[in-house]
Amino acid sequence: MAIFHLQIKPVSRGAGRSAPAAAAYRAGERIRDERTGVLHNHSRRTDVMHKEILLPSRLQAAGIAWAADRASLWNAAERAERRHNSRVAREYQVALPVELNASQRLQLVRSFARELADRHNVAVDLAVHAPRAGGDARNYHAHLLATSREITPLGFGAKAGLDMQSGERRRRGLPMGIAEIKALRERWAMRSNEALAASGLQVRIDHRSLRAQGIDREPLPRLPAAAIYMERRGVRSEIAERIREGYRVRVQARLERAAQRSAAPGQEPDLEAVRRQAREAWLQLRARAQAGPQPSPAQHPAAERNRSAMTPEHDAADRDFAL
Repeated sequence: MAIFHLQIKPVSRGAGRSAPAAAAYRAGERIRDERTGVLHNHSRRTDVMHKEILLPSRLQAAGIAWAADRASLWNAAERAERRHNSRVAREYQVALPVELNASQRLQLVRSFARELADRHNVAVDLAVHAPRAGGDARNYHAHLLATSREITPLGFGAKAGLDMQSGERRRRGLPMGIAEIKALRERWAMRSNEALAASGLQVRIDHRSLRAQGIDREPLPRLPAAAIYMERRGVRSEIAERIREGYRVRVQARLERAAQRSAAPGQEPDLEAVRRQAREAWLQLRARAQAGPQPSPAQHPAAERNRSAMTPEHDAADRDFAL
């Protein structure tokens, strides 16, 4: 079934990341970071289904050649920043409904990318990825890498979107950070549901939390990609085990509370049945984790021979969403 996933995160120098590295990995291209001199070569990727750069509608007829070239755009974004810990880009990662066909998924995410570009006056570098061999076959997803500054015909202007200063946001009458994030999450769910409805499908997604939806269920935990890769290589991950144990405890506590609420007056709840249900939930989580994603290029022998391509981007993208 379709799932909701929209993750927003900055690309920051303070975290050891760079815009050219992020763009090269997501687009499956070879880009040199002019600031550091490092060559990021991901041209061997075969899972990039579509890639393009979208500019604000007001600049479509401006003929900005430098912004249409991926290497030129993201190196210019790096030059626009002066601080050692600057945010050079912002990424919006979304899960695409597997119920839609390839053309419908592209139309959906392109319309959302266009909204982002027009809403914040930024350039958006869109890359659509297919599921990786051996991973979750439903894992169609897209990366929307947006500039952290407004784009103009002559270069970059002031900080934009979620990277805009709070004072400037208030002056423009824009919502603060968390309100903006909630609005974007709601907008992606709305656009996705419109696409599903237009295709004659009954399935829908919901951006709200389980509690807000009135669903009494413990949310599934997310396991770190590094922990998943370790276990797929047969290496024990203490972090993954702690996360699973914490999930099992929360599920059991929730079931016990439900059993106590439903027990008739004077009757003791069936704690053994509760424990059995919690154990089954834990085993289901374990099975889903063991069917996790394939190792990223960071674990591929060919990548070990090209150390210049090794960046934090390997651990920041292309994870299965069903964990």
